[in-house]
Amino acid sequence: MSTNIELELQKFPKTVALKDGAKATLRPLRREDEKDLHALFLGITEHERMFIKHRVTDIETIREWCRNIDYGRNLPLVGLLSGKIAGVATLHQQLGGWKRHVGRVSVLVHPQSRGRGLARALIGEIIETARHVGLERVEAEFIGKQEAAMKMFALLGFSQLLRLEDYVKDMQAIKHDYILMGLDLLTDEEYAGVGG
Repeated sequence: MSTNIELELQKFPKTVALKDGAKATLRPLRREDEKDLHALFLGITEHERMFIKHRVTDIETIREWCRNIDYGRNLPLVGLLSGKIAGVATLHQQLGGWKRHVGRVSVLVHPQSRGRGLARALIGEIIETARHVGLERVEAEFIGKQEAAMKMFALLGFSQLLRLEDYVKDMQAIKHDYILMGLDLLTDEEYAGVGG
């Protein structure tokens, strides 16, 4: 694990106020979160799960994630409400190769906790972490029907980079548009020079 990631992890746990005044705790995923994370995915509608790339209803998939956490490669931040995982956002990094300066962001919030600002808080932390570990840009992938998610990412500064019609298929083999959105990040050096 890189020193930069270790420094970033020291910021957590962090408490944030949501739109309705509720307090959420943000922190990295832990090994013991297996059952709670699985419950989050089981709380997502079957229709929505069709757009998730992994078999998240399978406890073995979640167990593998929780037992083999590599924060340098995949940094999952969970958002807790009343002690339960209500959302998760992940920063995925390629530690080598031609996309090593680009992070990929994903986010999921339980339907009962949406509209309160939890996804926005999680993504905000992921963006700050990406900036501090030296990534130059972050991107997020969407299926054409995910308009609300794309709108939230646009509000955070992401713009559409690419749209391919009928490019991906969901778990029922139905074709959907693929959308790639991206955000350029200021590095710490550039960030420190702004306004000063």
